[in-house]
Amino acid sequence: METDATPAVAGATDDLLGPIDYLVVEFPAERELDGSVLVELLDLVHRGLIRVLDLTFVQRGADGSVAAVSIEDLGIAGEVDTALFADASSGLLDDADLADAGGVLQPGHRAAILVYENRWAAPFATALRRTGADLVASGRIPFQAILATLDALEPADR
Repeated sequence: METDATPAVAGATDDLLGPIDYLVVEFPAERELDGSVLVELLDLVHRGLIRVLDLTFVQRGADGSVAAVSIEDLGIAGEVDTALFADASSGLLDDADLADAGGVLQPGHRAAILVYENRWAAPFATALRRTGADLVASGRIPFQAILATLDALEPADR
């Protein structure tokens, strides 16, 4: 997956780089990972929508300690080849980032830290940069917040 999942960011130019985002996704310790999420991630990569720059896993111990976990040690079931993601590292994440991400986890839980380029937005981002525009704010509305707002907007007599 060298060209789609793990290319180094070094050497990328403004003309080739889309916006970069990250996610920290927590997985309960008692749940088996079935690989379905990796299949969907791979689909996004193959369709050219994103480029995986980093995919790292951490676990928070009962004592609050945070340790990196290799993808091979997660015991992911299913037919996805986890080796495709084993070397997804651009160098953007450091130990402090892993500690910060692990710090928000519940004890005993694991997390995936995903840093990715939004390739679908690269032409738009390039056009903005060429006009001298600067991104001054960005954010994401959590799905649960959208559902709660939509529920609150529904008539009470339903």
